[in-house]
Amino acid sequence: MQGVFDDLYAKSLKGESFDNLMDLILSESNILLAYRNIKTNGGSKTPGTDGLSINDIEKLSPETVVDRVRTILLNKRGYCPRAVRRKEIPKPNGSMRPLGIPCIWDRLIQQCIKQIMEPICEAKFSNNSFGFRPNRSVEHAIARTYRMLQMSNLHFVICFDIKGFFDNVDHRKLIKQLWTIGIRDKQLIWIIKKILTAPIMMPDNTVITPTKGTPQGGIISPLLANVVLNELDHWVEGQWQFHPVTKTYKKVTLKNGTTAHHHAFRGLRETTDMKEMMIVRYADDFRIFCSNQEDAVKTKIAVTQWLKERLKLEVSEEKTCIVDARKKKFEFLGFSIKVVKKTPTSKYVVSSHISEKALKNKTEKLVQQAKVFCHYADSTQGAKEVVIYNSMVLGIQNYYRIATNVAEDLYPVQNRIYTIMYNRLNTQSGNKIALTGRKLTKLERDRYGKSKSLRYVAGTKEPVYPISYIRFKNPMAYNPRINPYTPEGRSIIHDSLRVNMRLLRELMRQRVGDDSIEFYDNRISLFSAQFGRCYVTGEHFESVDEIHCHHKIAKSDGGTDEFCNLVLVHEHVHRLIHAKEAGTIDFYSRMLHLKKGQLDRVNALREQLNLKEIVL
Repeated sequence: MQGVFDDLYAKSLKGESFDNLMDLILSESNILLAYRNIKTNGGSKTPGTDGLSINDIEKLSPETVVDRVRTILLNKRGYCPRAVRRKEIPKPNGSMRPLGIPCIWDRLIQQCIKQIMEPICEAKFSNNSFGFRPNRSVEHAIARTYRMLQMSNLHFVICFDIKGFFDNVDHRKLIKQLWTIGIRDKQLIWIIKKILTAPIMMPDNTVITPTKGTPQGGIISPLLANVVLNELDHWVEGQWQFHPVTKTYKKVTLKNGTTAHHHAFRGLRETTDMKEMMIVRYADDFRIFCSNQEDAVKTKIAVTQWLKERLKLEVSEEKTCIVDARKKKFEFLGFSIKVVKKTPTSKYVVSSHISEKALKNKTEKLVQQAKVFCHYADSTQGAKEVVIYNSMVLGIQNYYRIATNVAEDLYPVQNRIYTIMYNRLNTQSGNKIALTGRKLTKLERDRYGKSKSLRYVAGTKEPVYPISYIRFKNPMAYNPRINPYTPEGRSIIHDSLRVNMRLLRELMRQRVGDDSIEFYDNRISLFSAQFGRCYVTGEHFESVDEIHCHHKIAKSDGGTDEFCNLVLVHEHVHRLIHAKEAGTIDFYSRMLHLKKGQLDRVNALREQLNLKEIVL
């Protein structure tokens, strides 16, 4: 599908419109790609109102899945999505966040639509938007925020809060915005309307039909949210960053491909009374940066009125405020940020912390998990619980390491965790906290090997990662040359696949027997993961016929089509793995001339099938 996506992006960039997208949405390749993408999402195992999950789809054949999607969408009575299951999850501030969980087939359909719509929309989206977009992240948004404060000296920050954004999106306005972007396939527009107005089953089993909003939890909702607020991005940019006057000034192209408007901004400051403003947005959470208090006040009023009149969205007056970052901190995406002077004569630099709410929430979760692994300290379950705790530590460190004071914030957390460990693991025969344990992996050695705070649980010998052993990392700015829809943009992300693409395409199209869609999808993943080589011999496959997919645990013995239970081997290797007769074993052994390491792999696979070891 990559060529299709590239073509859609290129045409959208030129301003073309699209009135025949359903053929692409219902193509076999797009549907199989949608399954491939949706099964990697942890939420795919969460059932909707019909009680089905991805586990029920993965057992079906590819042809059955494709036909089912087409049948649902091309129904004579029209597409009628099933009721969305409403589930409420707690937010860090104690309130509840409503989620809408569509049925799995409706999620698959939404993924099919999203894949075709996304390249069209990406060509029209602003570079100041970072949420729920390919190759963009929180780190890019924070890097942009630091730049606004430290390099551009825009210290007056307007912190906006839209009241229940996802619950209050105006459907008519959204459809008009899709039309303006260039999505003009009337059948697709009608399907999107049906998705937006799908009935919602509440926790008490009552059913309501929404007249506005996009349910959080729907696969297509983040894309639609960006479509809604994309108009805001461009309106704010038009007030200063890309004002028509800036086109009359000289531009400078930087090494990363961005266009700098230094001369234009200097000229606007010196010759006009225009309000300087820059926006950084992540989904519905955005901040606008101004150079002085007066401009910030006027901008706050203008943006509030614009949101109300143009998008029919209300701003919370209680939570929306103007902050002078030199005097007071503001919060954004879980970070607490302000600017300070290191010396009275120096310029302002960013000083950031983990926000109080986020730190309290993460601390409580770590404390609970520490109590769990202390309870199971002497068992296999204890080791598993320590691994879960360590994964939580890694997640926190990876997200918050771009806060300048991250180690300072996490030091009290580590003291609290270690106090719990020492108290709960203390016994009459001594404490079960040890200075040594199992051998660290390379990742663990590189990250924690030099830490004097590293401890082990003696009963499991598992290391407990020290959460405060973390250094500040400068957030990486977004590189505008990176683009998943152009060959040049993709080359920056990764090198070309080291596999035979012709063979990969043939493998994708090959059908053997009546196997499940999961089996065929995992074959493709294995071909890429093994770089088109046989698992045993390491030699490249030459034709699709010699590629055999081996089940490590046979399906007759309860084996599945999961990725971890499959491996690609050469046809003759596969016959040797399953061979039972001495003559057959001797024939293929002589043919293959296996070395010791290769034979060891064959025997390891035979052992899982309860077959005798081959000795040469």
